[in-house]
Amino acid sequence: MSARTASVLYDVPGPRARRRYLLAGVLGTLGIAALFWWVVSTLADQGQFDGSLWAPFEYNAVQQRILDGVLATLEVFGLSAAGSLLLGVLFATGRLSDHRPVRAVSTAVVQFFRAMPLVIMIFALYQAVFTAEPMWGLVVGLVLYNGAVQAEIIRSGINAVPRGQAEAAYALGLRKTQVMSLVLVPQAVRAMLPAIIGQLVVTLKDTSLGYIITYSELLYVGKLIASNSDGYPYIPVVLVITPIYIALCLALSGLARWIESRGRRGANRRGASAA
Repeated sequence: MSARTASVLYDVPGPRARRRYLLAGVLGTLGIAALFWWVVSTLADQGQFDGSLWAPFEYNAVQQRILDGVLATLEVFGLSAAGSLLLGVLFATGRLSDHRPVRAVSTAVVQFFRAMPLVIMIFALYQAVFTAEPMWGLVVGLVLYNGAVQAEIIRSGINAVPRGQAEAAYALGLRKTQVMSLVLVPQAVRAMLPAIIGQLVVTLKDTSLGYIITYSELLYVGKLIASNSDGYPYIPVVLVITPIYIALCLALSGLARWIESRGRRGANRRGASAA
């Protein structure tokens, strides 16, 4: 790119503009520092940084309760992830159907569950159906909402495949089911895999909504630990619970990158062998 073209696309700031940017940066940094100092000082005045508040985490019963909360979170996530992917494939297929009634019903269901606030859905399912089994209220709510989102991801990924691929497959005499399963879906998977994994990460984080229906997932366990301890140590609880959620999300993202890299290497090997 030439210097003239670059000057058209972006004007290099002059001395006065650079001073304004510097002043804005300094003021912004001071504002953030002041806000951070206010939060820390407020918590310190409440005694949230006292070493005694960490005492509950030294007990084996508390450590076991946290582990049980992690396992409960992973159980709900596993069921919700599998159910949402299955539901996503089902409704994506319905939205791509050649039959107008099937397409209309699938579209209405997907749009409804995408628009419904997840908190309201989970609470309504718990109150109306799963009062004795809060886990299933959480799982069904997560499956319905995330399944609708996954349906749109899958449909968009399939539609992103060039139309010539499907036309060539139909010209060879393949039926629509064969075209979808043998031609379109394998090509679309590589494009939509990052979005699918990203939504699974959202599903993992949304398991914390079990807190509102008293399901003993990780966040609810943290609340019980804080409420049953002297001084209500919510800062120590946050510092223990938050890294666990972050580690689980990073592990899922790492698994996604590994799957994506394996698929890329497999595609490269197939391309090399075909050449």
